[in-house]
Amino acid sequence: CYRADLLPKFDASFYKGVREGARKVKEVVVPPRDGASFEVPAGHLFRIVSVEGPQVGDLNLWNLNDVKERFYTSKTRQLHATHLSTGDRLWSSMPYMRPMATITHDTLGWYGWDADGAGIHDVIGSRCDPYTNNVLKGVDYDHCCHSNLTRALRARGVVDPETLVHDVLNVFICTGFTKDTHKYFMKASLVRPGDFIEFFAEIDLLGALS
Repeated sequence: CYRADLLPKFDASFYKGVREGARKVKEVVVPPRDGASFEVPAGHLFRIVSVEGPQVGDLNLWNLNDVKERFYTSKTRQLHATHLSTGDRLWSSMPYMRPMATITHDTLGWYGWDADGAGIHDVIGSRCDPYTNNVLKGVDYDHCCHSNLTRALRARGVVDPETLVHDVLNVFICTGFTKDTHKYFMKASLVRPGDFIEFFAEIDLLGALS
């Protein structure tokens, strides 16, 4: 059991000051059923914005200067919750174990938890991948999130990119567990054009989104 109450508190005034002085310096558009990578220097903000809605995205993060350090979904879930929102941090893998990014704003934060126990932006569902698809259906489909993230890294010259792709933050997705069988379920995304989730880069980041 972790004493998550001992974590440093979210410094709302600090991040508010960062947001007030922010201006957009770059934009990356991720086409549907595809992936793209991006870099964010420490101390900068980045947003994932729904441009057409309803859309969902799978986010991976790495230390830009050492890709062995990457986003650790299960530890993030243990320290925060199954679904993330403003004030939560995205933690890195062991032995580094530090915040990679902090969520500074979430336009879907109003949703909270619904009557079925569902929430937005989960760290419970893994990315879809061609291998599970093949096991279940016996078909080869290579435009799933695992493959899109792999291609996004390969396009920037990353060596052996598939070994670096990891479990994701499922952005904009509405999910939970059924109360009777405790199985993972998914609802239609509530995201609208213009909705976004915003992060502060605590370290230099390499990101990929599918």
